[in-house]
Amino acid sequence: MTKPPKTAPRPGRRVRGSTTGRPVMVLLDLLGRRWVLRVLWELRGDPLTFRALQAASGGLSPSVLNARLAELRDSKIVEQRPDEGYALTRQGRELLTQLAPLTAWSEKWVKSLG
Repeated sequence: MTKPPKTAPRPGRRVRGSTTGRPVMVLLDLLGRRWVLRVLWELRGDPLTFRALQAASGGLSPSVLNARLAELRDSKIVEQRPDEGYALTRQGRELLTQLAPLTAWSEKWVKSLG
């Protein structure tokens, strides 16, 4: 028996860690899915074709990459551009900007661990 394909989490629906589907929990569910952050990171620059994105992401399987791209497109964070490949939407670029302070925080945190 095959599992039904995972769909992108949606506000108002149950997600990991939240029965109410609060927007922040929905976002954390999406970002916590395997390979999502790596895909977003690799799309921070120019658009990438599927094969280029797969190679840049460490060669993850085509089925997993397809699933993650479908979820990110459904969430309007990634778009597929004809003849260019996949790219972050305006919201996707804004998301990366909002995540940037976590990098600075994580550097301080690591130092505090000794």
